[in-house]
Amino acid sequence: MGHGERHHSPATRRNREHILVVLQRVLPRAGVILEIASGSGEHAAWMGTRLPGVEWQPSDADPDKLDSIAMWSAEAADTSIHEPLLLDAAAPRWPIEAIADRVGAIVCINLIHIVPWSTCESLMQGAGRELPMGGVLYLYGPFLRHNVPTAPSNEAFDESLRAADPSWGLRDLDEVTVLARENGLEPSEVIEMPANNLSAIFLRR
Repeated sequence: MGHGERHHSPATRRNREHILVVLQRVLPRAGVILEIASGSGEHAAWMGTRLPGVEWQPSDADPDKLDSIAMWSAEAADTSIHEPLLLDAAAPRWPIEAIADRVGAIVCINLIHIVPWSTCESLMQGAGRELPMGGVLYLYGPFLRHNVPTAPSNEAFDESLRAADPSWGLRDLDEVTVLARENGLEPSEVIEMPANNLSAIFLRR
């Protein structure tokens, strides 16, 4: 790692306890949890120290984020948190050879609305390829749902995302679920979270 700066995401502190409650229930009790798009690295450092028995593998597609992830992990001083990987969910192959046979779950927090739909497709393909039978894919973030009114804050957020990049935007959970099923992932649970977010859990069948 180089000597970049440690980033801070205010949303992490607001949502991490609520996410942890769900993860403690749905994640396997052993093996490696692969986090896609770890961002600042705060979730990795915080979750990794509170999920005994599993190892946490952070990753990000942005090389500049790796230093921040490593710094947060070093502060946590927990040997179950691995060195971060440079991993782009959109890539046809992920560089996870060292842990491939031990990955039991994939965690992806607040990503799919800030990447093109093609990256969502690659994420599902990767999860279908790398997860074992019974393996868990956990998605967290804001979604659109049929027959459920969209909160005004999410509508405004969606508009701001599309203004920043037309390929971004809140994803329709039904469309995400269709994509998951095409890759051998069955919807297991949808959990209402604070601030109009959802936890969407899929299992590899």
